[in-house]
Amino acid sequence: MHIYSCELILMEPTFFSSREVSAIYQTEPLIGNYALAYAFGFCQSPYFNDGTIHYVEHLTELNARGLYVTPATISGEPRFTFGQFNAQADSYWYAFANNVIVTRPDGAWAEKRGAAWYLIRQAGERGQKVNLENRPQHGRIRFLALDNRALCHVISREPLTISHYIRLGKFMSKARVTVTEQPFEVVDKENMLIPLLLNPADLNRETTLHIFDLISVPPTPLVRNAVLDGRFYQLPGGVHLPTGMRFGVEVV
Repeated sequence: MHIYSCELILMEPTFFSSREVSAIYQTEPLIGNYALAYAFGFCQSPYFNDGTIHYVEHLTELNARGLYVTPATISGEPRFTFGQFNAQADSYWYAFANNVIVTRPDGAWAEKRGAAWYLIRQAGERGQKVNLENRPQHGRIRFLALDNRALCHVISREPLTISHYIRLGKFMSKARVTVTEQPFEVVDKENMLIPLLLNPADLNRETTLHIFDLISVPPTPLVRNAVLDGRFYQLPGGVHLPTGMRFGVEVV
């Protein structure tokens, strides 16, 4: 078994849509372990995505390889930066409608009937209704600011070479990674306080989770300051990680 501590240093503002409140899209001060599994290149998402979610398929393969990555915990006080966006079209004519931005192809025109818009290509036809789109038209984004640092751990049955630069978030922001392989021993503990973020769906059945701070984020909630009983990897500096963690995609 090999355990690597990975310190992430954000080199660009980084955005995950953790929470949406009205027209504000917020990034929580954390990086989920599903996102890190893809960012480190342990599994690959399709270049073209039709909306299918591949977590079960991809992360089950990592379980079979004995490869796991924990969520990343921000070190110290997190820092944020705000930005604004709008999704207005580049065409000469467009209209903001409810959950859609209406544009018209060359040679056609748009007509509003009640709350719906229709594209008409020739006189006398009913026209094609413009379908709604589940995307924001304008708003503010709260990013994790550059120079934030976060710590995660990679646990692998086989030795790994981990990239020193990765891309994170919706906008593929760059982050530098400092990797250190850690010596460890396995110990049994009761009422062990783990200040680092954990994914509760990934804990093994022999680990008992007593109390914790719950952080509700997609695609699966995380916990911090958890008190647990069970078997742990004891790393230098008093760091403890539960043994037997695996991606619990079966229950997500």
